[in-house]
Amino acid sequence: MLKREIIYSRFFLEWIQLILMKSAIIIGSGVAGLAVAVRLKAQGFDVTVFEGGEQIGGKLGILENKGYRWDTGPSLFTMPTLVDELFTLFNENPTDYFTYQQQEVICNYFWEDGTRFSAPKSMEGFAEKAASTFNESQKTIADYLHRSSLKYELTAPLFLDQSLHKLSTYASFKAVKAVAKMNQLDLSSTLNKVNETHFKSKKLIQLFNRYATYNGSSPYKTPGIMSMIPTLEMQFGTYFPHGGMRSIVESIYQLGLRHRVNYRLNEKVTAINYDGNKATGITTKTGNYTADVVVSNMDVFYSYDQLLPSLKRPNKILSQEKSSSAIIFYWGIKKQFPKLDLHNIFFGNDYEQEFDALFDKKKLANNSTVYVHVSSKAQVIDAPEGSENWFVMVNAPTNVGQNWNAIVAAARQQVIRKLSSCLGDNIADYIEVEEVLDPIKIDDRTASHQGSLYGTSSNSKFAAFLRHPNFSKQLKNLYFCGGSVHPGGGIPLCLKSAHIVSNLIAE
Repeated sequence: MLKREIIYSRFFLEWIQLILMKSAIIIGSGVAGLAVAVRLKAQGFDVTVFEGGEQIGGKLGILENKGYRWDTGPSLFTMPTLVDELFTLFNENPTDYFTYQQQEVICNYFWEDGTRFSAPKSMEGFAEKAASTFNESQKTIADYLHRSSLKYELTAPLFLDQSLHKLSTYASFKAVKAVAKMNQLDLSSTLNKVNETHFKSKKLIQLFNRYATYNGSSPYKTPGIMSMIPTLEMQFGTYFPHGGMRSIVESIYQLGLRHRVNYRLNEKVTAINYDGNKATGITTKTGNYTADVVVSNMDVFYSYDQLLPSLKRPNKILSQEKSSSAIIFYWGIKKQFPKLDLHNIFFGNDYEQEFDALFDKKKLANNSTVYVHVSSKAQVIDAPEGSENWFVMVNAPTNVGQNWNAIVAAARQQVIRKLSSCLGDNIADYIEVEEVLDPIKIDDRTASHQGSLYGTSSNSKFAAFLRHPNFSKQLKNLYFCGGSVHPGGGIPLCLKSAHIVSNLIAE
């Protein structure tokens, strides 16, 4: 009799829990959407993720052809603990499901005059080697990197870890400290001016200027605070996840499955529903779904344009300058190149002209910088024996109606010329597989407005405050995560946006 009463009691408690359990709907399964789904599940929500495509992952896709494998989107992985902590929410050991290795070399840099620089992983090693290569003072480089680290420590608690659009954010001691030391953040200068102040070498200035591209901006416009970005690589390290970049989203997805997050693929959301000033759920081709909380991981422009067409648009935010886009060639190369590492940069000769073309003229420069990612350097199974898989990218303007067939054809010739010159071999002879991605395809496949990789650019000292907040100011229970909202694009910031959203909901 006692055993039966215990069973009935447990059944009653579970029934009560189901009645009281709040529900959450996540629109889109990019890395931020997947992360916020498991975070809300850990808070006790009944969570359903709606994805319009056949696969989860957003920009973190995968391409396979004739024995070659490419990660189609982001290729740089830093701050892996942001992924690890998702597993610890459920008392799981991250290494049982997701592993990675730190890279000894951050990046190989090439210039057409024959200069090469292989950047070590540590600040000390970088300062020593860069001083020798670029004829700069080691102390000057070390001081610059130290200042970069201090900028990150001052601003991360304010700009990256919390909502910038809540008054409570500015009430903490860390916020007061950051504001008090605002003059040390170089907000009134550009990244290029900060770098020119510290260094004489044009090549070293160019190397540090390139960090503006991490959020799709111009070093000649973005504020000097962006000089903190090298900290992400040198202080926290760069990593390669076993299984490739795709394994990041796959591991979070599997985590969700183990803990009963619901995923509905091939079910595109067509509207966010609301009653008065409160979001109530969504509509898909299948029907209407209600929820206590709705989180959009969709590009914020399309969230309003397609899902909330009757709601007043935040035009000042949505009309902000877009970040850069990209042209990407996925090449199967039937040869191995020892000069290359996992990450490689081949600089153009006129960096300022590159960014003027991108943002002011909306075209490609005549001599663009080229990025080459070769995951088979870290994971040999990504290419056939004796071959390499090249992810070759040039920064491109967003799509505003240009002739992309002509631009891509010209870019291909330019890239082959530059790589052949720097590597001393005719690259065209070794391309046996080719796939191409341009801004139009990026928009079509990932719903990124105009093909923008990072939402809005950071070409203004007010850019951080002009990003869309992680919550709706018009509708209660509606939230936003992902690269098009605060704190920005790139895997670490997308994961931080998921954390911010889950904290806002918990509060």
